[in-house]
Amino acid sequence: MRYPSFTQMALVGLCFCPLFSARAQTTAPATPAAAPAPAAKPAAPFPGYINQYARAADPSLKAWDFGVAVRLREEVKNGAGTTDAGSNWDFSERPQDDNENEYQLIRIMPRIGYNNPGVFSFLVEARSSYSLNDERYQPTAPGYNLPENDGPLDLHQVYVTVGGGKESPLSLKAGRQELVYGDQRLVGHARWLNVPRTFDGAKLRYDTPTLAVDLFSAGVVYTKDGALNQSNFQDLFSGLYVTLPKFSKTDLVEGYLFNRHVSRAIVTDDWSEIPAPGRNPAPQDLYNLGVRVKSKPNARGPWDYTVEADYQFGNRTAVFPATPPAAALIAPELDQSAYAVIAQLGYTWPKGTPWSPRLAVYASIASGDSNATDTKSGTFQNLFPSNHLLYGAMDLTGLQNARDLRFSLTTKPSAKLTLNLEVNLQSLDTTDDYWYNAAGAPRNFTGAAVGSGKGYRINPSYGSTLGQEVDLLAGYAVTPGALLEAGYSHYFRGDYIKDSLAAVGSKDADYFFLQFTLNL
Repeated sequence: MRYPSFTQMALVGLCFCPLFSARAQTTAPATPAAAPAPAAKPAAPFPGYINQYARAADPSLKAWDFGVAVRLREEVKNGAGTTDAGSNWDFSERPQDDNENEYQLIRIMPRIGYNNPGVFSFLVEARSSYSLNDERYQPTAPGYNLPENDGPLDLHQVYVTVGGGKESPLSLKAGRQELVYGDQRLVGHARWLNVPRTFDGAKLRYDTPTLAVDLFSAGVVYTKDGALNQSNFQDLFSGLYVTLPKFSKTDLVEGYLFNRHVSRAIVTDDWSEIPAPGRNPAPQDLYNLGVRVKSKPNARGPWDYTVEADYQFGNRTAVFPATPPAAALIAPELDQSAYAVIAQLGYTWPKGTPWSPRLAVYASIASGDSNATDTKSGTFQNLFPSNHLLYGAMDLTGLQNARDLRFSLTTKPSAKLTLNLEVNLQSLDTTDDYWYNAAGAPRNFTGAAVGSGKGYRINPSYGSTLGQEVDLLAGYAVTPGALLEAGYSHYFRGDYIKDSLAAVGSKDADYFFLQFTLNL
């Protein structure tokens, strides 16, 4: 197993420390992304040293926001993950399958913003993202097969907001913006990625103490290295999200309806410079109806819970990033009927307990398809999630033909140090469907016959257990504006992986990361 170059990371950090500054914006917390420990009065986010200094010197600058966020990360993948071999050969022992990768990620995000609550606000946030020594690089592949490389400078967010505040319950936010709802299982910014997700569009919000309603319509922005990223309004994502803050004294109730409409004509567009997995979206007209109920902070003593249920309907095609345009144009339309259910229960030990432990259990189920040869689809579509840490830090599986039972233990040995132990027990919902990677693409080696043990296919006779992932994560707040994080993960492969690769050999997989975030 190869280990990361700490010297290289340290040198990069020393080079950038004096040049860039930013607000505190922990993009990949070591603690679980969903259902944080209850807190009576959460501390306000650190504004960043530039803002802190400027506002202290001139109080009139409190409405302004200046900064630059810098994040450095080294990743080591051994056996599975984002490697040159691709997800079709995760866990493979074939000599020709290079499923190891050690690379460095750099992300720099300067911004300027202004906020006059209830009247007008704006944000301009740029981003420069680089992936160094990444073995996924292919000189002839679309976007060089580097989805985490996007330089030298692009626009991440550019939006204006008018209205809202105490004067009016209505506000309008228009421009390039992030969309974040719930635990980000379906809609999130995916800021763990070196190129986070944004949308071009508009969001109308009605907000009162008893009712909040978001109505939005936008196009996802596609990554194109070396050029200004653009959305494609043949791929339109719209939604209605309703929150009832006072429906219950103890619980928060939310309901939503999302629609993703991708025109069939989009497959003939030029995708030659856009890397997978973002390129070549599947033509579809999908609706997602969902409800989410969770306990309010401290409302149920040391206990907290979340329950979320979704039903998808409409139509879709089985088109993926590697599907040729000619095949995508004639891909049959499938009637969608799929579901997902997530339940979480957590317990936080009383204040004063050494290390402030919290234990949580999460159960997630997303339906798979029972018959790949008919005109129906039962495969739940994960839409635009922030999957990292929801189903394991190794990011091998998403909410798609999957069952995941997750145990999470979080402790704080000191005010600055957070430790987290995560265990994920994973299986397929049905072996009549593929095993999909975290980006939603199927692991499908068409060169292997079904049941041959020479590669991942739809193999109904195989066991459904994928395996067990164990994550050890740590985060240390060096200063209010600097966070150091590290993690080690091991994936114990299960019957489905062993059976799929029985003829070629398989092995367990490991993952390590070291990350430094500067918010000066």
